[in-house]
Amino acid sequence: MAVHSADRRPRRSPTPIAGRELGYADLTGWRYDAAPPQPLTGPAHHATAARPRHSDSRLRAVLLMLGALDVGIAAIAALAGVVLRFGEHPADSGGVPSVVLVSCLPAVWSLTVLLAGGYDRRCLLTGPDEFRRIVNSGVWLLAAIAFLDFAGRLEVSRGFVAITVPLVTAFTVIGRGCARTVLQRHVMGGHPLHRVVVVGSPAEVRDLIRHMRRSPQAGYEVVGACLDGGPSIVEVDGGAIPVLGGPVDALEVANAVDADTLAVAGTSAVGSRHLRELSWQMEGSGIQLMVAPALTDVAGPRIVARPVAGLPLLHVEEPAFTGARRLLKAIIDRLAAVVLAILLAPVLAILALAVRLTSPGPVFFRQVRVGLNGRRFAMWKFRTMCAGADAMDLDDLNEQDGPLFKVRQDPRVTPLGRWLRKYSLDELPQLWNVIDGSMSLVGPRPPLPGEVDRYETDARRRLLVKPGLTGLWQVSGRSDLSWEEAVRLDLYYIENWSVGMDVMVLWKTLSAVLSGQGAY
Repeated sequence: MAVHSADRRPRRSPTPIAGRELGYADLTGWRYDAAPPQPLTGPAHHATAARPRHSDSRLRAVLLMLGALDVGIAAIAALAGVVLRFGEHPADSGGVPSVVLVSCLPAVWSLTVLLAGGYDRRCLLTGPDEFRRIVNSGVWLLAAIAFLDFAGRLEVSRGFVAITVPLVTAFTVIGRGCARTVLQRHVMGGHPLHRVVVVGSPAEVRDLIRHMRRSPQAGYEVVGACLDGGPSIVEVDGGAIPVLGGPVDALEVANAVDADTLAVAGTSAVGSRHLRELSWQMEGSGIQLMVAPALTDVAGPRIVARPVAGLPLLHVEEPAFTGARRLLKAIIDRLAAVVLAILLAPVLAILALAVRLTSPGPVFFRQVRVGLNGRRFAMWKFRTMCAGADAMDLDDLNEQDGPLFKVRQDPRVTPLGRWLRKYSLDELPQLWNVIDGSMSLVGPRPPLPGEVDRYETDARRRLLVKPGLTGLWQVSGRSDLSWEEAVRLDLYYIENWSVGMDVMVLWKTLSAVLSGQGAY
């Protein structure tokens, strides 16, 4: 496809260093036997042929691993269903023999997950979407078995189906969660799943790169940029991304550096016409096209695409601060807190005794915090500091920016208190705050009155919901986060809250607490 001359911009030459001109391989550290493909000149349907990419082998290995995991889980669930339903007489399994049920379920389950999009590379490491597709697979499988049993008179044991389908769905969700943890550690160890070239203006490119770097576990590595004018490199937070061409060179650059993703950071440098032509060029190339919307920090559940006169417009729903969903959250919070308090009662008793015996002073620490709509409440924790700690002035030791006060080696913290803080065990008495309704299981960090007095307009939105025992700030770095990043995460949670997000945060809290990183 020929690019119209009106859209063509001057191409950027690679940056000369030490008297010579560096090519793509010099700038990125990657070398290739084949030259970059030439620009397309034929009709739009004559797309660039896809070629093997370095990231393809990693993605295939991940998908094969997930497929094998799903097959194994389905086999285990089928065996468990036979044992639980038929006990010592598996031969008495009705019209379909139990050996057939156990043999067929792994293949049928894998096919159902495939049809539901559970092996779509775009949903890997992307949050609740992957789990939602697994749950949909369970619903579809249940519906398909019911239909086939009715239409074909298969006489499959209803008890077996009622046990096995929920088991295989739950086991697969748990297995995917464990696999995601392993995969994220692998990715963050220097093995990204996607190589990305970012296209846009310098400011838009910097902003998108910062967003991608905030979540390295997502598996995106930015290897180059295509700018419409500007510097020869893009400096972002102390790092440098090479500029390898202009927007019209994006597809050639992506092929040259073996990228599998083109991310358009904005439309100020890439017009709508050129973006459409770029998508045509990429047909059949094996490269994914992503476009970052100008609206940031708004999650999918609040965004609905609705066409108006043939033009797709993004409709942004208002965040839900009241109503049935908030009532559901309050009910879940209190029921879960009661159950946890009962189950953890022995642990709470042991910790209380340990605090009492290891240092003089009360067992619990009571402090006034600010909650929903600015209302103050008494927050409870196990005491982790020596007696009289409040009277000590350590403002000159503060290591945190903004209104927060944090000291990595706080001299007031007792040895036991340091251990309690590392694993967030000092927070367990806050279950009572959840039960009495002043806090939630998941929410923004409960602030001190003095911190609220220094809040700016955006930070005050944290008071629109109840503070949480845990939250996005805790699973994303805890005390190691800057004030600006902590506020951004809290606001993101407030604007995009859902039950699914709460479940995700609670799941991640477990690994964050066990690692002990960022707690002091």
